[in-house]
Amino acid sequence: MLKPSMTAASLFSKGQGTDASTESTSAIKPSIFPAHSAARMRMEFAVKACIDRSLAAILLVLTAPLLLISMALVKLTTRGPALYSQKRVGQFGRVFTIWKIRTMYHNCEKLTGPKWSTPGDPRVTKLGGVLRALHIDELPQLMNVLRGQMSLIGPRPERPEIARKLTGLIEAYDLRHAVLPGISGNAQIHLPPDTNIADVRQKLVLDRDYIRKFSAWLDVKMLVLTGLKMVRLYR
Repeated sequence: MLKPSMTAASLFSKGQGTDASTESTSAIKPSIFPAHSAARMRMEFAVKACIDRSLAAILLVLTAPLLLISMALVKLTTRGPALYSQKRVGQFGRVFTIWKIRTMYHNCEKLTGPKWSTPGDPRVTKLGGVLRALHIDELPQLMNVLRGQMSLIGPRPERPEIARKLTGLIEAYDLRHAVLPGISGNAQIHLPPDTNIADVRQKLVLDRDYIRKFSAWLDVKMLVLTGLKMVRLYR
């Protein structure tokens, strides 16, 4: 069991390059992925990267009309930009910028600061509720996948302000940063969005199980389950 004081940096050996895909195949300590050898892990990461970028490019082209229409509706119905950006914690603890279609009122966290969304959140617009239910608001993150900052499957990236608090509250929380964060993932398929620390603990169990069993084939199965869940055929 990892000590609570261990950070993401302590889970990896120092890599020479700055490219996340390079570090993910050479800098990770093999003990983090007990199911495979180092050589097997390099192959798994290479296949995963190929699947991610290929499917992300295809999905971005196919959903471009839907993305543009949704952005136009957001601009027409509420004040503020159609897209919004947030800082998130990615692989190896790196902070990157994530993009989403705006589903809440503009500057709704000005007085409260970063906080989780809750069921029936009054900050969510009527159109935003529809976009969230259909997961259309997540489509811009396909660009993050193409840039190598995210994967289609992996632990959801948390905001730095919240991640710092969770690291101090939950043992080995940083272990989830061993892989690229995902648009969907094991925890997202099986559990609802986080609303409290207990939810995070439950999801961390599933995230760690995903990392322990990590493989490109597992990603394929989770992509299928994600699709089934989106059309309400998997619960």
